[in-house]
Amino acid sequence: MSGTVLDARALNRAALARQLLLDRADLPVLDAVAHLGGLQAQEPQEPFVGLWSRVRAFDPAALSDLLTGRRVVRTHLMRRTVHLLASADVLAWRARHDAMLRQRVLGTYRRELAGIDLGELAEAGRAVMADGEPRSMGDLARAVADRWPAPGHRPLGELLVAALIPMVQLPPRGLWRAKGGVRNVPVSSWLGREVDPLPEDGSDPVGQALVRRYLAAFGPAATADLRAWSGLAGLPAAVAALRDELVGFRDERGRELLDLPDAPRPDAGTPAPVRFLPAFDNAILGYDDRSRIIDDAHRGLSVAGERVALVDGRVAATWTAKEGTVLVTPLRAFTRAERTAVTEEGERVASFLSDGASARASIAEVG
Repeated sequence: MSGTVLDARALNRAALARQLLLDRADLPVLDAVAHLGGLQAQEPQEPFVGLWSRVRAFDPAALSDLLTGRRVVRTHLMRRTVHLLASADVLAWRARHDAMLRQRVLGTYRRELAGIDLGELAEAGRAVMADGEPRSMGDLARAVADRWPAPGHRPLGELLVAALIPMVQLPPRGLWRAKGGVRNVPVSSWLGREVDPLPEDGSDPVGQALVRRYLAAFGPAATADLRAWSGLAGLPAAVAALRDELVGFRDERGRELLDLPDAPRPDAGTPAPVRFLPAFDNAILGYDDRSRIIDDAHRGLSVAGERVALVDGRVAATWTAKEGTVLVTPLRAFTRAERTAVTEEGERVASFLSDGASARASIAEVG
């Protein structure tokens, strides 16, 4: 394993390049979603901002069309959070996440769900959903509550929808400018087939695929970072199986970092443009050590639902948008050049969010 040390700035530039934040990519939207391994999407409109910041000439209608065309779906997957993913990845990856999804729901509702036969509950839930009608989490829970009255609707519903039955959230939820509650249907009915089963021989090709895909979008990274992104604890064997095709580095703390040999690792001095990120963006949440992109003092912003702006590649401000105006609140003092760049990019994102109507950006005073 190489002893080459990558400092924080070098790791930052590598992360920006992999996340399509160093240069906007000339990619079809589906390819961008797949490259990123999905986008966290519990806030339905946020992926549109994430893709606008990454894809050149991004048209939000293209993403809406992918959702209605069933090539992209909204579903619980990594970390048990709702993600926007390529349908092919959901079919390939879901079974590998099943155990983690169950463990996380059962860990949240340990007392309420104690003693429930998961197989029986899953069978009952599938029987309810067999009529093809979309249902909310509460509707599905109420449909089985006569048989399992003790846990309450929320624990039952989360267990069924987020863990036991692979589900997708139907449009109009997640479409551009659309509002709609969560209506779930099984993956199998929406995409026309069941998710791919795990191999019976104990091999882990999906785990290996996840390692490669993660490094392509987030590397160089430690195995703890891979675990933080996926929520999966059981990938050491997949990493070990790929050792011969990976290259290794160290960070300044001495952690081992893995990477794909031909993946981009730009020079640390590469200029980084201002970028506006949506709430819960995986460019931040996809790491255990988030210091490559956000200061530890501001780490809480990444889980608080704050939209953030990158200046020189790092989180340097939060931002909000209302009625055609973007308001940027700096986390540190900006230079004159940085204020200009932030204002210009803020005006562009304001224009995007207001469908090209007159838009403006302003920067709040620090302190």
